[in-house]
Amino acid sequence: MELKLDKQGLLPAIAQDVNTGQVLMLGYMNPGSLKRTVEGVQVWFYSRSREDLWHKGEVSGNYLNLKEAWVDCDGDTLLLKVVPDGPACHTQNTSCFFTPLEGLPEPEDYLRTDPGSGVLDELYAVIQDRMRRMPEGSYTADLLRQGIGRVAQKVTEEAGEAAIAAAMGDTENLPSEVADLLYHTLALMAASGVKPQQVWDALQERRR
Repeated sequence: MELKLDKQGLLPAIAQDVNTGQVLMLGYMNPGSLKRTVEGVQVWFYSRSREDLWHKGEVSGNYLNLKEAWVDCDGDTLLLKVVPDGPACHTQNTSCFFTPLEGLPEPEDYLRTDPGSGVLDELYAVIQDRMRRMPEGSYTADLLRQGIGRVAQKVTEEAGEAAIAAAMGDTENLPSEVADLLYHTLALMAASGVKPQQVWDALQERRR
């Protein structure tokens, strides 16, 4: 069966105590952490905050020892049946799931986590909306009204500014310059009728 990675190249992985059936935690795995887990004895995850492989238990000593790995029917979630060496949760609770959900939170009580690279898809959707509606006062709409040649020119300008910032060692402003470049690149794609998935597919081919 093929495994389906999300937009960040990850798979959610549920860890379950093989002896008690208790769900211990939910982590994320990339191909590298899955390879280490399956070829070894203990579970490795991918830490989204550190953006690196994470050997579960490397600090606490509470390792998860893999006994079985299962894939769900859609191929996009893993179930890891493990023998834990200790509490799975950093709070020292046996499981990370120890807080009951009592009622539904108010809309303002939901916390949005950093979307990472997923923000590119969201931004492209906003650009497409501006292109359809062409609202007055919108920078994107004004840019697109000037035609694809002007959008292409802006991409060239922003690429130059990002390159200069990098060459000058201006790491303070480089992120915003790269953000400008990505935004205008997405605008150029929208004006040309190119979808982000086409770019992701092209990058995937290069990765192979």
